[in-house]
Amino acid sequence: MNPRRLGRSRVEVTALAFGASGIGNLYTEVGEEAAYETVRAAWQRGIRFFDTAPHYGLGLAERRLGAALREHPRDAYTVSTKVGRRLEPVAHTGGDDLAHGFAVPATHRRVWDFSADGVRRTLEASLERLGLDRVDVVYLHDPDDHAEQAFREGYPALERLRSEGVVGAIGAGMNQTAMLTRFVRDTDVDVVLCAGRHTLLDQSALTDLLPAAREHGRSVVIGGAFNSGLLADPRPGATYDYTRAPAELLDRALRLREAAERHGTTLRAAALAFCAAHPAVASVLVGPRSAAEVHDCADQFAAPVPDSLWRELRGTGLLPPEGEPT
Repeated sequence: MNPRRLGRSRVEVTALAFGASGIGNLYTEVGEEAAYETVRAAWQRGIRFFDTAPHYGLGLAERRLGAALREHPRDAYTVSTKVGRRLEPVAHTGGDDLAHGFAVPATHRRVWDFSADGVRRTLEASLERLGLDRVDVVYLHDPDDHAEQAFREGYPALERLRSEGVVGAIGAGMNQTAMLTRFVRDTDVDVVLCAGRHTLLDQSALTDLLPAAREHGRSVVIGGAFNSGLLADPRPGATYDYTRAPAELLDRALRLREAAERHGTTLRAAALAFCAAHPAVASVLVGPRSAAEVHDCADQFAAPVPDSLWRELRGTGLLPPEGEPT
């Protein structure tokens, strides 16, 4: 899994990372045993970098991930979580959290809070749910509409936590590149998590974020390699960025799959290889919800993808000229 460090920090990660949103009941329920077996399979396949957040299942993902990792030595793996959404209990429970994408009871509400106090309180609650005395990486989570507070209060709070030795690396995680590029250029983050903007269907991170990260010595973790499903299984009804994929993107994904198969590989393998190839990318994050999906992701990540595929994709316009992995 080729361990590598995040930016100038001492935090090491594996090239393939486990994202816990799936075991937090993203879209549909995952049973306790299945969630445990999913994390167990990731460990068996050599994955040692695990990412989670309070947002995922209103804390369920953190609780399940922490319980599954408890049987392993703490120094043997890396954990990242996120701050910016505090979880507050609600007085009258009822209904579910599917409006936010998670099949869990609506026992809490999310409160946007990038204040210094909010960062510390959210991290303390995450540590309690995880059952850990520390996490290795903390991201500001989706500060899109809270830029002023995130830069003025949230980021300095993370800097203090890092200087105190509470966390090893800090950064921000978002579904856009512009603000992440600002973090890379204007702050001393170690890493940023970019979801869905460096894929076979969206190469916008090549314009600003990835060159800036390389120039400033920051690491990038790529999430959303399959754009929430379309690149894993392109078919009518597949999702792209968590909504139904439009017809033109479905057609593009089908053409990408046909090209991959002509060159003796799979669309999933090509999607993961594309994400991993840029020199600024430290790790690629996948979100399996079963042991079988873990094994498939690990197999696809390890599968060779011929250079001839990238040449064809560039030649046909399915990738831009600078889109071939190096």
